[in-house]
Amino acid sequence: MKNFLNFVRAWDGMSRLRRCRPVFFPAVLGVVCLGLTPPAQAQVESTASRGGLKLSAGGTASAYQLGYGEVKLLGASAFVDADSPRHIGIEGEARWLTFHYDSDADRPGADETAKTYMIGPRYSRDYGRFQPYLKALVGIGQFNYPYNFAKETDLVVAPGGGVDYRLTHRIRWRAVDFEYQIWPKFTYGLMSSYGLSTGILIKIR
Repeated sequence: MKNFLNFVRAWDGMSRLRRCRPVFFPAVLGVVCLGLTPPAQAQVESTASRGGLKLSAGGTASAYQLGYGEVKLLGASAFVDADSPRHIGIEGEARWLTFHYDSDADRPGADETAKTYMIGPRYSRDYGRFQPYLKALVGIGQFNYPYNFAKETDLVVAPGGGVDYRLTHRIRWRAVDFEYQIWPKFTYGLMSSYGLSTGILIKIR
């Protein structure tokens, strides 16, 4: 009788094991895979990290047309680009549009200026010596009204893009940079401005 009870218990244990098999074997396989995963991940990260984060800084000369009064302004910008090996990066930019196309102090746009300070993501790819890119910046803009009538600070959103050309290992020519600035909270309704820039950037690392 005792032998029979032992046999029943053993059979019951085997039955339970068979019922758990659909869950048991995948679980074991998952544990084994997890045990093998860390070295693989470390290898991939090590390979990817060899590219590192690329930092560049530079400046441009700019020509823009502002929507308020259709005024044409000249100015300059300074920027910093941080690009990852996955082609996605960040751009920080400051632009000062303070010079008019003509020097007539009595024109409607006299003393009208615009300054913007923005940051946002950028996407770039290399094709030989050329590096086209797209960007989407957001930040603040400081607008000075004609004849110094008033000043205001607003939100600015600026999609854009351009092309860089590699001159040397460390120096690139920003052949063209286009930006379309949107001032959605402008006092007299949504204002837009757009323009082109060209300049030089230097690789920091």
